[in-house]
Amino acid sequence: MNADAALQAVLWDMDGTLVDTEPYWIAAEYRLVESYGHHWSDEHAHALIGQPLLVSAAYIRDQGGVPLTPPEIVDRLLLEVIADVRRQVEWRPGALSLLAEMAEAGLPLGLVTMSYRELATEVARQLPFGQFDVLVCGDDVTRGKPDPEPYLQAAARLGVAPQRCLAIEDSPTGVASAEAAGCVTLGVPNQVPLAAGPRRTLLPSLHGVSLTQLRRIVEDRVGV
Repeated sequence: MNADAALQAVLWDMDGTLVDTEPYWIAAEYRLVESYGHHWSDEHAHALIGQPLLVSAAYIRDQGGVPLTPPEIVDRLLLEVIADVRRQVEWRPGALSLLAEMAEAGLPLGLVTMSYRELATEVARQLPFGQFDVLVCGDDVTRGKPDPEPYLQAAARLGVAPQRCLAIEDSPTGVASAEAAGCVTLGVPNQVPLAAGPRRTLLPSLHGVSLTQLRRIVEDRVGV
């Protein structure tokens, strides 16, 4: 790794950014709530995107009338989503080719997700060209997104200053976490919109995006 380079590592969110698992989560939420005779909605589901799983589970308990503890709700949802991922992984447009280009360039790569390690490991296992250098998952941190802890932990484990990391996110919660950690932040909205901001770059998709473009984004942000 070139110590003088503006971009020294890339930190990827998983759900909705690398893989299109948000529909799996939403479908599992609907099934769970409806199994107890209650009604769920896309508005409720979208409110949970990017949130720590236990926070989402408490919301489902309270708003969906599910008579389970948050850890029990997380276990139920995880079982269903992992089964869906094992059947088929839907990669987000452009994500695999961009990730492969980064790996070929020798950039350290981190996966920073509020999903638990069991699911993150299953997704990473299905990559055609190897694993991430570090995985920081929802069950690894004390404070999840939007707190900066997940991104600070990933940067520290890679031995890179957060300011030299590019974080790729799809949710307001994830963008807030990355920005709070000091990462250069690229927002690629998926299920929910992202507001423009002075500390972030927004793109409609990763399709056709090159590593050269991303290096320029980081150089512009850090003033190199």
